[in-house]
Amino acid sequence: MKLLLLGCEGQVGWELQRSLAALGPLVCLPRAGRDDLCGDLCDGDGIARTMRQVNPDVVVNAAAYTAVDKAESQVELAARINTEAPGMLASLCAQNGSVLVHYSTDYVFDGSGSAAWREDDTTSPINTYGQTKWDGEQAIRAEGCDHLVFRTQWVYATRGNNFMRTMLRLCAERDELQVIDDQHGAPTGAALIADVTAHAIVAARGERDLLGTYHLAAAGQTTWFDYAHWVIAAARSAGWPVRVAQDHILPVPSTAYKTAAIRPANSRLSLDRVQSTFGLTLPDWSVGCLHTLHEILAQELHEARS
Repeated sequence: MKLLLLGCEGQVGWELQRSLAALGPLVCLPRAGRDDLCGDLCDGDGIARTMRQVNPDVVVNAAAYTAVDKAESQVELAARINTEAPGMLASLCAQNGSVLVHYSTDYVFDGSGSAAWREDDTTSPINTYGQTKWDGEQAIRAEGCDHLVFRTQWVYATRGNNFMRTMLRLCAERDELQVIDDQHGAPTGAALIADVTAHAIVAARGERDLLGTYHLAAAGQTTWFDYAHWVIAAARSAGWPVRVAQDHILPVPSTAYKTAAIRPANSRLSLDRVQSTFGLTLPDWSVGCLHTLHEILAQELHEARS
């Protein structure tokens, strides 16, 4: 099985380099490309040329426009990367007989209620980012190529910008933190996403009935406030120089912060389908968080000593 990975330098893409390597020959491309291969989703001709040269059995698209607030003012760019590019990839995959793996988001839902969203629930994005991701899903389906679409959420990793790394920085600098407590979801590690992706690709290659759309996140649920509280307590226990006291981490409503894009209050995702279809038991969100937290702290300590 030959694989082509686009967006290999992002949080999920970086972990996919590891998880996909065991499946067969793997070509990994960042946006800037490599050698004579193109990795820029805005360059349709370049991507088509790359597809012809690599001739992959599976294309994994980990590239996306993820600046949620900026998307409100950069609508065309967000749509080009999140909607038009997936449609273009799906068309190329349909022509080539390749399977397309693509990542979407909990933001395709409006965040109402308190029940976990299922794959077949009605979508109704409440911001531009969510709309472009939903339109991207629809573009893939319209092309009729074999595909796996994974909707995920609250992604973190040892690299890149994410909530965990932000909290580790702020807790060492400030005497007080105010964190939103009325948005619910599950912090999900890029490593978990990558490992489940590899597992699903192998399973679906042998059984086309397994193709389709799945929710992929860690199990359990929390709020940004409880997540921050957990991260800082764990960091303190591990010897991180925490300045803020635990009782000075304060819960606030979403209205306390003015943002360009509205965030969904309920991002809970049902994991029933992905677990039953692929024979998985996804771990509680805290399991992966603790592992990643210790990796980040060890990395920071090593760099401080260098």
